[in-house]
Amino acid sequence: MNRAVEGIGVMERAVELTQKGESFVMATVVWRQGPSSGQSGSRAIITADGTLFGWIGGACAEPVLIREAKKVMESGKAQLIWLGQESDFQGMHVPDGVMSIPMACQSEGALQIYVEPMHSAPRLTVVGRSPMAITLSHLAEALDWRVELLDLNDFDGSSINVSSVVVIATQGHGDEEAAEIALPYNPAYLGVVASHKRGQAVLSYLKDRRFTQSQIDQIKVPAGLDLGHTTHREMAVSILAELVQLRAAGVFSASVPAVQTLQVEEAIDLVCGMTVAADKSNRPFVFEGTTYYFCAPGCRASFEKDPTSFINQEAKC
Repeated sequence: MNRAVEGIGVMERAVELTQKGESFVMATVVWRQGPSSGQSGSRAIITADGTLFGWIGGACAEPVLIREAKKVMESGKAQLIWLGQESDFQGMHVPDGVMSIPMACQSEGALQIYVEPMHSAPRLTVVGRSPMAITLSHLAEALDWRVELLDLNDFDGSSINVSSVVVIATQGHGDEEAAEIALPYNPAYLGVVASHKRGQAVLSYLKDRRFTQSQIDQIKVPAGLDLGHTTHREMAVSILAELVQLRAAGVFSASVPAVQTLQVEEAIDLVCGMTVAADKSNRPFVFEGTTYYFCAPGCRASFEKDPTSFINQEAKC
């Protein structure tokens, strides 16, 4: 677990990540029971690599939060989690949809945390100044997508990354050059507005330019859904419809590094039963050739006094 210690506030960090096009998870404490160190209204951000910004609770709450945030980011569905002592849940009705997670740490108290995925809006670059290109830009802006409309002469690919959506709408005036500029950046989607015949000419050109077949296969030509005979402006609707369909299917999310969560090896704290990251931040202790990890100094100290008893207890379970 990485916990950043910086002066920047949580909401400022959220704005910064959004502007960069990076997805993250926002966690908000909606209820607390003392003496938990978390406070109602406290917020924290968890990025895809497991970095936590802000404060949500103590040593036991944070590793659980990061673990659950990873699941929320992968599923794309918000989750309300209830952290507390085992006794807090005895005889209590836990509403449907609420995940209760007992914590056996030394400190008492309980927290309810709303964990919500914040997926950034797609970034769409439209190359060309045709009526179709302008219509597509306006339609995408109406959906709050981040849109960049460029002439071919102004297009150098510098704003493209693997999370970008690129539509080449030069319509016969530099299709090949625009595709050649965009393709090395491996955007999440690269479409060319062209007829089938014209599209094959573009692909053939790229093959002659020594692009691999796997790279060329990533290009969608003609771009958009097949709606039959349409005007140029109506073509913009078909392209946006395809992009919305792909986004809903998770195609763009799977392409974004910020959504590809870091797979961290985990271990069970044999004293309190918490799941923690198996790294040096979680107090490793080697006993008889095996490394054990602990969420807090007290848990490690208890283990050091009598490792065998905790190991035997785990074996019985």
